[in-house]
Amino acid sequence: MKRFILFLICFLFTSAVFADENGLSRQATAFYSDNNHTRTMDLILQINENDRTAQDWVLLGNVLADKGEIDNAVYMYQKAIENDPKAYKAYYNLGNYYVSRGQFDLAIGHYKKAIKIKSDNPYIYYNLATTYIKTNNLGQAKANLNKAIMYKSTVPEFHYNLAYVYKKLGKDKLAQTYLDNYNKLISSY
Repeated sequence: MKRFILFLICFLFTSAVFADENGLSRQATAFYSDNNHTRTMDLILQINENDRTAQDWVLLGNVLADKGEIDNAVYMYQKAIENDPKAYKAYYNLGNYYVSRGQFDLAIGHYKKAIKIKSDNPYIYYNLATTYIKTNNLGQAKANLNKAIMYKSTVPEFHYNLAYVYKKLGKDKLAQTYLDNYNKLISSY
């Protein structure tokens, strides 16, 4: 009987600690969505480093990036990937970082990793496409913009950039079609 009570106490204590840390993560996410970066950071830093989830690390990275502490943000995204190699948001954010540094090959590699994990996210395809535009790989840009539109056809920028790509490829009729789509979407806002 003593063993059972001891087991029950250990189980309840462990559950309470996990629930509390999980609760801190949820609270931090809510504060981040309200742009309360200070509170987000405070809550996540209360979680033991070994108990942080990949999402916790991504949030820390986002807060640091928003504060302009880019090198620290990159470290946090790398910690997220260490914690969970399927943390597609970390790969996506690293892709954005490498684009900002003009390191397009690294950005493309990170976006592709994010797509392998989360293949239905239109924004990853869009950012990958805009990176291909920057490297003048218009065929890949076109393919990825079409995928972005396939997953979410209501984003005007997707259509505008595809119109641009078709224009650069000398396909004026298709360019006009996507420019018309863009204008329709803009006027509906």
